[in-house]
Amino acid sequence: MVREWDPRTASSAEIASLLDTLNAVLAADLPQDPPWQESSLREYLSEVMPGERRISWVVQAEPTTGGGPGAMLGHVHVLLLGDIGVLEVLVHPTARRTGLGRDLVRLVARRVYQEGFRSIGVEVVGETPAVAFYEALGFSREYVETRSVLDLSAVDWTALAEMATAVGAGYRLEFCPGGPPDDLIDAYARAKAEVRDVDDGELRPSSYDPQRLRDSLDTLHRRGMKPYIVLAIHERTGEVAGLTEVVVPAQHPTRADQYDTIVVQGHRGYGIDRAIKARMLLELRSAEPELAEVQTWNAQANEAMLKVNAELGYRSDREWCEYSVDVAELVHHLDPAR
Repeated sequence: MVREWDPRTASSAEIASLLDTLNAVLAADLPQDPPWQESSLREYLSEVMPGERRISWVVQAEPTTGGGPGAMLGHVHVLLLGDIGVLEVLVHPTARRTGLGRDLVRLVARRVYQEGFRSIGVEVVGETPAVAFYEALGFSREYVETRSVLDLSAVDWTALAEMATAVGAGYRLEFCPGGPPDDLIDAYARAKAEVRDVDDGELRPSSYDPQRLRDSLDTLHRRGMKPYIVLAIHERTGEVAGLTEVVVPAQHPTRADQYDTIVVQGHRGYGIDRAIKARMLLELRSAEPELAEVQTWNAQANEAMLKVNAELGYRSDREWCEYSVDVAELVHHLDPAR
């Protein structure tokens, strides 16, 4: 049974069943990734930024013989933001190759088309069945990143402490759990805005406007995701010269996600990038004692940051790709008679 689904009003049993499907997919496609937990999963699925909407559907098996709800065999949601719909599809490994995934994409394509959006994007993990699935539907690869993972048990903490202090004179580092203080929000946003033209992909947009940045931090907290920030402050001007962001999700608290790392153009060459990332890891060691790994994504052309990550101990894992398709073309592909 396929039906539109709202995680805000879903039963606890449905949330638990969806978690089982998600972890079955991870075990099949990304066996080295930690399984997700139910903590704040409902909020993760329902909370969005102002001006954005998420629409979800589920595929549920028939009720059990005891009258309980059937297992979630599939889930799809689309996040509508800007002029694009960002798609995510989960199909339980036991239900693959049945046409279920294609049916779920068809549902999304019709709705996105009716809503007047022009394109659909999706993140596709390299070396998984999703690559062939989306390419067969007409999606084109637009952007490729390399995911790297740092095993904190293998870190040389003495060397890391030295890296954290190896920053040029005239700069100080500040650790900001939860987000930057409000008096630095404007300077923080200016630092991010300076590099907004860098090709970072479109499906995980950064926030460059001060109010949108506040909204973004608030949304992270509501989704059960704890942000940590390290800033490099230029002492003479008080400007944010560099920043790095890591988020620890309640849904997989043993593996954190690296978000933006930025060094403002006029402050490059002073060792800020390596120092702020090293300081972040030292702080996380105390703030998040259960944390075992940090994962980060970098454009393959960003050789400088890839070099810094390698010095810190990150190891390349796999490609992480953004695909997109014209909505009208996708609808025609899936429903040629329409």
